[in-house]
Amino acid sequence: MVHCAFARMPVIRALLRNTAYFRRCYSIANISHQINEEISDKEIRLISESGEQLGIMSGDAARTIAYEKDLDLVKIAPGSNPPVCKIMDYGKFRFEQAKRDKEAKKHQHVIEVKEIRMSPGIGENDFNVKLRNGQKFLKEGDRLKVTVRFRGREMAHTEIGKNLLNRFAEACGEFANPDKDPKLEGRNMYVFLSPKQSAAK
Repeated sequence: MVHCAFARMPVIRALLRNTAYFRRCYSIANISHQINEEISDKEIRLISESGEQLGIMSGDAARTIAYEKDLDLVKIAPGSNPPVCKIMDYGKFRFEQAKRDKEAKKHQHVIEVKEIRMSPGIGENDFNVKLRNGQKFLKEGDRLKVTVRFRGREMAHTEIGKNLLNRFAEACGEFANPDKDPKLEGRNMYVFLSPKQSAAK
């Protein structure tokens, strides 16, 4: 272990001497941008941190300007000819970008599939309660699965369940459209209702 530690000392000393480069090597850069020493293009078009066009120059010259300002050289348009690079604080840029993404996710509505279950012999009051719940889900922008469960001899009268599902779908017509006609699988018959864009808020 002692031998290995001493063997690494020249490397550590070399990195400490070149602190500017060491400090600017972000592992997160590989996610979406090339920065600093990763930029190997002979010529680039440089933009200052304030957005000013500084013209076409070598990558080394652009890095020198960035390092003198204690900032990073970031390639923002690799497909251009020559590639466009900008001087910026890349760590701050990534932090603010992550913050914006987090805020955007807060305002995104995640569509869920809610389910309403009924029996073929459901009473009128219970049907209306489930209908109101289903309409509420659809207004909130969620997809709805309405299921009728058949028990015992009820399997001989599946048309009752089909009529029940069609009635439910028609009552939700203001807020949703059925994806397909009711489908029977085993002892369950179901229909999916997808919210209309104008109804979802």
